[in-house]
Amino acid sequence: MGKAIEELAHFVARTPWETVPEAVRSHARLVFLDTLGVILAGSVQPEVAGARERLTATGGRGATVYAPGWPTTDPRTAALLNALAGRSIELCEGHRYVSCQGAVQALPTALASGEWLERSGRDVLAALVFGYEVAARLGAGLHARPIAHQNGQAPLLGAVAAGARLRGLSGDQMSLALRIGSILVLTPGYTNAVAGATALNVAGGMSGFAGALAPELALAGVAAQPNAIEESFGQLVGDGFRPEAVTEELGRRWEIARNYFRLRACCNPIYAALDALEDILADLRPDPAGIERIDVATYRFAANMRETDPANYFAAKYSLPHAAAALVLRGNAGYRAFTDDVVRDPAIGALRRRVTVREDPALSASVPRLKPARVTVTLSDGRQVTRLCESARGDYQDPYGEAEVREKFRELAGVVLSPSGVARVEELVDRLDDLPRLGDLVDALRQDRGR
Repeated sequence: MGKAIEELAHFVARTPWETVPEAVRSHARLVFLDTLGVILAGSVQPEVAGARERLTATGGRGATVYAPGWPTTDPRTAALLNALAGRSIELCEGHRYVSCQGAVQALPTALASGEWLERSGRDVLAALVFGYEVAARLGAGLHARPIAHQNGQAPLLGAVAAGARLRGLSGDQMSLALRIGSILVLTPGYTNAVAGATALNVAGGMSGFAGALAPELALAGVAAQPNAIEESFGQLVGDGFRPEAVTEELGRRWEIARNYFRLRACCNPIYAALDALEDILADLRPDPAGIERIDVATYRFAANMRETDPANYFAAKYSLPHAAAALVLRGNAGYRAFTDDVVRDPAIGALRRRVTVREDPALSASVPRLKPARVTVTLSDGRQVTRLCESARGDYQDPYGEAEVREKFRELAGVVLSPSGVARVEELVDRLDDLPRLGDLVDALRQDRGR
């Protein structure tokens, strides 16, 4: 088996929580809070609620589904449903340098396993931090195929690491669990997103399921080949694997601290164009009826998100024309700008058809250092204004502040919780390290009277 994988597995299994720098722990609590809000708001999506009703109907116990009514089920199903919810509204955080939404796929496993095993808040937070290490580091080593989405790939092994850490696996057992997990890796594509196929989010949900399952299989004595991860990522779901990326600055550089947050409920490559458009709107303050056209030039990957007639709310999250129309007519591209009602709004639809998106090879050449977009707004009175945004707000050049992330949590958690419940949960997450049991957080959720 590869030396890099073994070194990572032993690091994740053995490293004491006390050696994690306080700044990293504090940031991890903010990532936890942000992801919890996303899970709560995502839980009310119709397909998520439908899956929850069906998958909890057969019973099971041990872990809570973070959704109205707070049903309980077995840890694997709870992790699947919470991860599915978190993925559904396209507001989960991501990694700045690797295609990896680590928290929304590792935290559901940590929540379910932590509750079932009666672990402390500190144990669950540690599982998130170390699971994120595995997700991002294996993601850095993976050479992904062009249309592959990261759901259920490297982050799935991050979820496995989170579950294995909570289960108390040794370094060798952690390695085995990760290698078993590599057999469970999935093959979702970005084409699902553009088509509005919410099955893409099930791949994220399966990360949670695998995170709770693979450690149990390792303890049960299931065997895995020594090079399972290298083969899976290098030859099966990917086109190569660089093991040297896995251990680069291991123990000195913490991957969860290199994340970005999202305040817009759409795919991150769209953000730069929205920033540029927002600047133009702030300067011109145009009557939307006076906007003749909006022309967007951007890099190759973002330019694929050009559908002017998205099939549903999920496809709209990958439609730059829809996001631009929502920004003009609704004033933002947040959670409520991507409902099916907004997608069907005739005014939104009419403006979407006045938005054109194309690739500019010069902008593509600056990727991945920059992810730029240039937007031109033409008004019916002949005025024309252009803005270039080289890197989106929220990325490493201009990250969102903690206050903005907390306000996002309050809005999203408020979809399910009462205002007092939101405040209570936020206070508990802020002192998560000191909670003797994760169940204290679960109890606060259950006691809230909700909306």
